[in-house]
Amino acid sequence: MSDYVCPLDYRYGRREMKAIFSEKSRIEYQMQVEAALARAHAKLGEIGQADADEITRVAGADVVSVERIKEIEKTTNHDLMAMVKAMTEQCQGDAGKYVHLGATSNDIVDTATALQIKAALAIIAADVDDFTLTLAQIAKRERDTLEIGRTHAQFAIPITYGFKLAGYIAEMLRYRERFEEIAPRACAGKMAGAVGTGAALGPNFMKVQIEVMADLGLTYEPAATQVVGRDRYTELICLLAMLGTSLERYATEVRNLQRSEIAEVSEAFDAAHQVGSSTMAQKRNPINSENVCGLARVLRGFVVPTFESQVLWHERDLSNSSAERFTLPHAFVLIDQMLCKMNQVFKGLDIHRDRMVKNIQSAHGLIMAEPVMMALVGKGMGRQDAHEVVREASMAAEDGDRDLKDTLWERSEIRQLMTLTELSQVMDPATYTGASGEITDKMVAAVEATLDRKV
Repeated sequence: MSDYVCPLDYRYGRREMKAIFSEKSRIEYQMQVEAALARAHAKLGEIGQADADEITRVAGADVVSVERIKEIEKTTNHDLMAMVKAMTEQCQGDAGKYVHLGATSNDIVDTATALQIKAALAIIAADVDDFTLTLAQIAKRERDTLEIGRTHAQFAIPITYGFKLAGYIAEMLRYRERFEEIAPRACAGKMAGAVGTGAALGPNFMKVQIEVMADLGLTYEPAATQVVGRDRYTELICLLAMLGTSLERYATEVRNLQRSEIAEVSEAFDAAHQVGSSTMAQKRNPINSENVCGLARVLRGFVVPTFESQVLWHERDLSNSSAERFTLPHAFVLIDQMLCKMNQVFKGLDIHRDRMVKNIQSAHGLIMAEPVMMALVGKGMGRQDAHEVVREASMAAEDGDRDLKDTLWERSEIRQLMTLTELSQVMDPATYTGASGEITDKMVAAVEATLDRKV
């Protein structure tokens, strides 16, 4: 058996995302930054092009091994300097003299982190688009599927299931915008030396920094300390936590609608092989949605240490470093897992339209109190008077376990203003979904326009 402790090592997370934050990848990203620094120096005539090419050649795990770096770190007790020494010893000629020239550790660390964030955000953006497309496909299909809307966990008025998902789509499209907006702020590096003044880089400091970041496809901190401003990471982790909370909201709705007494939707279940319970053989549990809810709580837990890591002494201290080794990788791995799992849930979601109809019927007309009130107003009754008439009839129907239409028709105020046929028509749930269909169509069209893909 393995001796893993963290569930990301053996249970959660997709290989593609975890690879970005693996130890090997982190070191390779850092070596890429060292190579970009050497190329910038060469472009500005500060070192020879051959030396920059040689540094670029050794900047990879196929030349500089992780094992060798760890061996050196046992002596240096400094992981970044161990990497620099390992690169230097692999360089031929005089190129090793120019590795890490003018830089401080966090020039390399923070810029490499920006590269990791850039790669991770590309995956999240694709995840968001895939999930949004799935929602749009279901919304289009279920555009006119009648369902009871609920407020305070009580029956309210009719909606359609497509309309419910239209709200999720609008929210996910906003996340797409947020990730596009945050990318330049989150994917920022620095090449400004020990306290951000660029003194060790000499008179070409500004040009070196611009060249390095242009080479790597990053923005840069315009007025750094020894580190990139941690407000960038705070914003990023908060955004990931926000997205996780939205996914928890959708998962919670699936869980509630799968409750035995509601049973309007349910997660896919492999009845031939899947086990719901070790003892209750009949169980079909919403385990994937529950999993998303649990992971969302862990994800939000990374917000507090990220805020606290924003507060560093003077031009910086090291209190952020250990925390960020947890927060950034874990947050990205978890949100990627959650997006993919939520997409899987909705792709396989069983929608029980017959149960939605039965639940509407079980309301005995009470969910149509509002349209009756509005119809009475349309016939000339004052709004407050109409509300009271319908309220009294509703209370009588509920207390007597009767149909609302019957208790309404007993009232002379109703009979004076409409016929029984008119009352029946007003109380048809299918006629009172407002602009549900139009709103759903609009959001599906927005997905098609935004993603440039047909739903």
